[in-house]
Amino acid sequence: MRRLVSLLVLLVLAQPAEAASEFAVKDDGVAVEAHADDQGRGVVHASIDIAAPPAVVFRIILDCDRAARMSPGVKHCRVVSRAPDGTEIREHAVKWTFFMPTLRSTSRVTLEPDRRVGFTCIGGDIRACEGSWTLEPLDGGARTRVTYDLWATAPFAVPARLISGMMRRDVPASLKALRRECEAG
Repeated sequence: MRRLVSLLVLLVLAQPAEAASEFAVKDDGVAVEAHADDQGRGVVHASIDIAAPPAVVFRIILDCDRAARMSPGVKHCRVVSRAPDGTEIREHAVKWTFFMPTLRSTSRVTLEPDRRVGFTCIGGDIRACEGSWTLEPLDGGARTRVTYDLWATAPFAVPARLISGMMRRDVPASLKALRRECEAG
């Protein structure tokens, strides 16, 4: 019964999902395309231009202390281990709404300094995900175009339209928060 009530509340509170749209930059400088694929995975492709060099953006993306300020629902981020090749194992705890449980995930993170952060879920509640942050220098390295790509499966049954709507809401919010943190110095 509790699951049914949680699902109904989630459906009522969720923004209606738009049809997958053309990948175009919006007035706020964020471009996002999000949808559920035919395998039930949430897929997102997004980008934003930031008035900061790639080295600054790279450092802030990896800063666990800022994760809760930049990503809706993130409650905890921790680097579990670092390998000599730069690969990290990270844990995250995410709670999107008061009536959903906290989700935990463990990811393998591969780093190409100032260029790319790749990640793959390897454990926890979110077992299947893969994505990356790609940094492209602009204006001789004074600015950076950040491209975020992700596919993930929910740890429990969630309607595809709901997944798409949540990603269309949360990913732009995260990218704008990243821009704010990077441009604040």
